Amino acid sequence: MTQLAPLTKEEIEAMVVDWYQGLDVHRAQVDLIKYIHSTELQMRFPEATLRTQAEFELWFQGVIRIFFDEVHTMQSLDVKVSEDGSKADVKLVVRWEASRWKPPAANSERLRFDAYQTWEIKRCPKSLAPAITIYIVDELRQLEGGVPL
Repeated sequence: MTQLAPLTKEEIEAMVVDWYQGLDVHRAQVDLIKYIHSTELQMRFPEATLRTQAEFELWFQGVIRIFFDEVHTMQSLDVKVSEDGSKADVKLVVRWEASRWKPPAANSERLRFDAYQTWEIKRCPKSLAPAITIYIVDELRQLEGGVPL
């Protein structure tokens, strides 16, 4: 078995930033799926728990049809790489703002939340890139001026 290169804090931070930029612009899911581990996965959102890349693809296709004008702004990012570099534990808070339209409403609604999250990252043996194994939305705090989910 090939030894996987140790993870670095810098590559994890770059991955997190690119992940959220991809969500903001509704990047093609093939560009986002590379950040999701091919064999180990648990993504817990308020509305769903996903355990495979295929489940992520279905979820993603659903949310890009609901939310638009998305902006993710990092509020805090704490990355701790294990001593052997085999995994990284990530705690972050990202401000998520998005619009949605619920037919037949005359106008769209603006959602504003701080999302408190816990991630675990490991290097994927298939792609050799850092990939999410655990992604948990611990809490969504609604911000002033936003509507509830």
